[in-house]
Parts: sequence; C-alpha cells; structure tokens
Amino acid sequence: MHRLRSTLAVTAVAAAALLVGVPTAAAATDTVDMNEVFGPFVLDTFRDGRIAPPEQWQPRHPVTDPWFQAPPVEGLAPGTLLKARPATVQVYGVQPAHVRAYQLMYVTTDFDGSRVVSTGILMIPEDGTAPQDRKLIGYSEANDSLGPGCMPSAQWTGTDQDDPSLFSALGPVAQMFGNGWAVMMSDTANDGDPAPNGFSIGQFSGAATLDGLRAAIALPDAAFERDVPIGIYGIAGGGVAAGFAAEKQATYAPELNVVGTVLQAMVIDSGTFERKADGGIGAGFVFANSLGYAARYPEIDLDKELTPLGKQVADVFNRTCQQTYLMMPFMPLSALYTHGRPADNPVFARAYAENRMGGQAPQAPVLITSCRDDFLVPYSDVENLITAYRAGGTDVTVEPSHCGVTDILTNPYRVGTELLGMQNVDWFVGKFEETTR
Repeated sequence: MHRLRSTLAVTAVAAAALLVGVPTAAAATDTVDMNEVFGPFVLDTFRDGRIAPPEQWQPRHPVTDPWFQAPPVEGLAPGTLLKARPATVQVYGVQPAHVRAYQLMYVTTDFDGSRVVSTGILMIPEDGTAPQDRKLIGYSEANDSLGPGCMPSAQWTGTDQDDPSLFSALGPVAQMFGNGWAVMMSDTANDGDPAPNGFSIGQFSGAATLDGLRAAIALPDAAFERDVPIGIYGIAGGGVAAGFAAEKQATYAPELNVVGTVLQAMVIDSGTFERKADGGIGAGFVFANSLGYAARYPEIDLDKELTPLGKQVADVFNRTCQQTYLMMPFMPLSALYTHGRPADNPVFARAYAENRMGGQAPQAPVLITSCRDDFLVPYSDVENLITAYRAGGTDVTVEPSHCGVTDILTNPYRVGTELLGMQNVDWFVGKFEETTR
C-alpha cells in the first residue's frame, strides 16, 4: 500500500510539472495540445474503468509465473507465436476500460543468430475501428532495465509501477489509442527469465521488436490484416531497439508494412556515450548499459573486470529495474571496472562494434528528434547517423526536441511533452494517410 501511494504521489508531481505553463486557450501550434492526449476515447477509458481490487495491487512477479516458462524453440521461424493469454491493463492501480490486451510469447533471433524467446504485450483500443482500418505501432519504451519483471508486459499489467519508462509512455500511448491504433510493446527479453537482460544489445532488441509485430499479427483474436500499416516508435533505450528494427526490417522482416520509424534520445555508439556521460548525472545508466553487454557476450567476464565495488553494484543492478540506477549519479566507471572505461577495454570491443547504429540504412522513412543539448548522447553521433541513413537512401526528417536550459525556463510545458516524445505521434498520422491514398 505504501509503495502504491508513493508511486501515485511521484506521478502526480511529475504530471503537475509537465502542465506548468499550459496555455489556458488552445495550445500553440508547435506544442502538443492536451486535447490530443485526453480525447473522447481516453476519457471514456477512465470514466468506465475501475480501481484495481487490493489483491491485484501486487500481482505475481513474472519469475514466479509458470506462463513465462519457455518451450524449446530451435528450428522455429522468427516471429512464431508460442503462446498468448488475455491480460488486464493496470496502471497505477487503475484498470482502464475499452482496452483489450494480450501477453505474447514468441520466437526471435539473438545477436549470434540463435533462436531465443521474447515476451511482450499487445494493447488494442476497443473504439469500433474496423480491422481493415486498424494501424499498429511497435512501441519501444525508454526502458534500460537489467532485472526481470521490469519490462512493458509487467508494467502495463500492474507489476512494476515505479519504472519511469511507464510514466514516460502514458502520453504517447494515449495519443495512439485516441487515433485508434493498436500498440505492441516487445519486452526484448523473456521477462520471466531471472538472468540479467541485455537491453543494450541492439542486434537482439531490433529483431525482437520486429518479431513482436509478427507475433501480434499472427494472433487470431487481434484480427489484424496481414499488411496492416505499421509505425515503429522508440525513445532512449527503446530508441536503440527501434533503430535496429528500422535498419533490419527490409532484410529480416520484409513482409511487414512499415510506414516509418521515430527515433529519439537513443545511444548510437556505446563508446562515445561512455566518454561523454561517464561520471555525470546519468552515471548509473552508463554502468547499466555496459552490464547489458556483459549479460550476453561470453568474452566479458565480470568477475575479472569489476572492482569489489563494481561487483556489489552490478549485483543490485542485475536484479532491479532502472529506477535504481537513478540513485548512482556521478560515479566514474574507473571506480567500478578494474581496467577503467569499457569503451577503452578490448574485451568490450566486439560487443560495442556489433551494436553501433548506422550499419544499414532503413528502407522506410525515419523521423529523428533527439535533443541537441542531450547531456548523455553526443549530438555529433546523431548527425553522423543522419548522414549515414541519407547516404543509404533513407528519407530522414530531423526535428530536434527542446531540452535546453532556456527552453525549460521559457516553456517547461513544451520541454516536458517533447522529452516524452509526444510531439512525434502526429508524424505517424501523415505516414498512415499516405498509405491509404
């Protein structure tokens, strides 16, 4: 009960902060109007929803849920739907009405080409949209969690309610539901697997994102058209998954009708990310990013690489969700790794090189909205990615989000909504309209 109250309090404060400076009349044309978020459908989900019964405030952790036990998958095609079950959407103790949801388990491809399992959640607004008119979004949350039970299929069913990536997704998802779009969120992991999740490995998370879309389309109860128009959306850690999904789609999942991809605030190159953000306010995420690689690449032996302090912190990080990482700002990697920064350590070289974005130009258009003043990711990496994509023939639109000190002081509402990526949703409206002309 205390945890639920504290979560609701934090959420209320964050929501209030976002709304500071909201115009009393209609929002300016270059900002997100709250009417786009709290439209008729979303208001009905609250009006007809309910507060979850107390016994559902602390639902079973995925690690203890036998549904997450994976069958053998070697030899099965990527995207094969292994199992599905109806799920009740529950966020901060509220179970909204008119949203049909399913937890899915499906086959995907690991970074080494082997077959593995991922899980995810599909949410469909029950707004009367005909199957032939439905659109589908592959939404990759700003999720950088190493621990089990931290992924979207847990968050959106009432388990991990403290993760900031859940709050950051509420506005964009509400906009998507208001447009009648279904939303598929891949866990880019089997969320019931107790082993640490290699969230930073784009070669895996990109494939898992595409295979999650394949599994959603294969679910009979979802009633999607085989060529349903698809948008891919990713921010922060999810931007890595979405970016690699966009790059892989033409060769890995060419049957998917992807109309475009939105990318914001993603780590493009772990090496340059570390060199900029090491020892800064986001130091916990820098360390977690490197641990994600160690979780999957066998040549990285943390027993040899970590200092005694590093081992203790890694043990906590590998078992928890990303809100824990916020509690370790300004810690330099030299205090955690015996050989200093992983970016300068040959042991990490293959992992970082294989998961650097920009190796293949996406076939579908891309919108990039990373902030020029990002204190974690060098904007020069973003500019290099734009150049690489355009050189490969990708139609790239660049609209940097606002996050500078001046922006925060003069228009905190705009900064807040743009940090959550809410300004990006209308871009998909145009892309979907182009597919129907």
